[in-house]
Amino acid sequence: MGTVDVWTYRETTIGDTTPTDVVGFGVEALDGSIGKIDEATYDAGAAYIVVDTGPWIFGKKVMLPAGVISRVDSAEEKVFINRTKDQIKSAPEFDDSLTSDEAYRNRLGSYYGVGGPGYRD
Repeated sequence: MGTVDVWTYRETTIGDTTPTDVVGFGVEALDGSIGKIDEATYDAGAAYIVVDTGPWIFGKKVMLPAGVISRVDSAEEKVFINRTKDQIKSAPEFDDSLTSDEAYRNRLGSYYGVGGPGYRD
């Protein structure tokens, strides 16, 4: 099996044809809740979610590549990610102006991608 593209939703997470709009859904890490989705994109090879962590990490937001999502529960309005709270907390800091910045996306991709410190499948 080839390398998982960290910027692409896994087929099992988004349903058959059209992805579920996950804005407003809660986000569950492997070890507990981390916040709510503030923004989501579905661009092939460039998809991500932005999570408002609220008081958990002092009101910060984090950008997570779509590939870290393990499943979406539409009934419960929750998105499950295959990372721990510490992995999210240690990720490169989010800046709204950098969502399309290639260097920033490469840093995030390296962090969350196969073999990076934030990798977990």
